Amino acid sequence: MALDPNVQATTHSPDMPADATLPHGAAHPQPRYMLIWGILFVLTMAEVGIAYLGLPQRLLIISLVLMALWKAALVAMYYMHLRFEPRNLILIVLAPLPLALILVFAVLTEF
Repeated sequence: MALDPNVQATTHSPDMPADATLPHGAAHPQPRYMLIWGILFVLTMAEVGIAYLGLPQRLLIISLVLMALWKAALVAMYYMHLRFEPRNLILIVLAPLPLALILVFAVLTEF
């Protein structure tokens, strides 16, 4: 497949055909960076607050890990633009997460 020299970007959205190309600047809509930053800030403050509540250790670790995963997902989706990438790339990024969860729960059972 020969590429048109006028086409500068080849980013695809999940609902586009695999061979479709987009001109530069039309790859995806602009994310709301300040909104995502605000959500990340609130999650960070919630993590700090939860750390001082005096919860049982297992509940504390599980809640902090879940919030950290949520924050990591937001960063990956919006700041790394994975939300606008093809599904195959998203699956490659998400595939190691079950292994990370197994590792976290294995460490939790040592206490």
